[in-house]
Amino acid sequence: MIDPAATLAPEVAAFRQFSRFYTAYIGALGPDHQGSAVSLTEMRVLYELAHRDGPTAKEISADIRVDPGYVSRLLKGFRAKGWVATTPDADDGRVRRLSLTEAGRAAFTPMYDRANVVAAEALAELAPADRDRLLSAMGRIRAILDPQAAPGEPYLLRPHRPGDMGQVIAAHGRLYAAEYGFDMSFEALVARIAADFIDKFDPARHCCWIAERDGEMVGSVFVVDADETTAKLRMLFVDERARGLGIGKRLTEEAMRFARSTGYTRMTLWTNDILTAAREIYRKAGFECVAAEPMNAFGATMVAETWERDL
Repeated sequence: MIDPAATLAPEVAAFRQFSRFYTAYIGALGPDHQGSAVSLTEMRVLYELAHRDGPTAKEISADIRVDPGYVSRLLKGFRAKGWVATTPDADDGRVRRLSLTEAGRAAFTPMYDRANVVAAEALAELAPADRDRLLSAMGRIRAILDPQAAPGEPYLLRPHRPGDMGQVIAAHGRLYAAEYGFDMSFEALVARIAADFIDKFDPARHCCWIAERDGEMVGSVFVVDADETTAKLRMLFVDERARGLGIGKRLTEEAMRFARSTGYTRMTLWTNDILTAAREIYRKAGFECVAAEPMNAFGATMVAETWERDL
């Protein structure tokens, strides 16, 4: 039998030399990956939890090619910190689904943002032509080593930060004008809601989740208080470029999870009959339409609806 290591010795040496260079370059060898206070493997497990809808420990270990026992130990540590929640699978109670808690997302988001800053700084040092060559080469490497790999990341949910409200307002204005013919009075309403959210923001009672894909905002949802026991879901949207990924469902679920954890016992929302996709998300999430009345607003004729559900 031919020994491939001997036959391909120069190629093997070049492959390993590049591996040594790249792992050192990205800071993969230290216990604190890129100043994140977690190792690279821990960061990757947190990334999978933040980007996927209820994965199992087995699925994560298989996809990132890490020993299941090691992943199990990492998850145990995350649970001890209050970063990870476990729930039974809806179809098989023996299977445990994993998700990040509010504390887990709050811990992960700055780490993820820092990693993006480090990558941006590295790319900014390159001339545009070299940057294009580098990214093209990375794409070719991935395609050669794993032809079945899906391109690009799915999406990330994170809390709001400075600059987000302007994007939320603009996105709503563009989307609702293009798809439903709303005029600029709708954008003005969204701006007032966003300003009110910032002015009265109480992290113990209110939240906003931003959905990001490839570094761009593609969705949002807000939770504010309607009264002491009732939360109000507001400004759910998903950009047309990111539909089909389950973002609307996920945003709604995260809003409900936050409301429950904060002590609300009921959730309400306002929508209208022409928002068929959003209404279907609400229906599947257990909301029911409790009131409806015709209205003319934003340059359109519609039926305004109030939906509610117990938490």
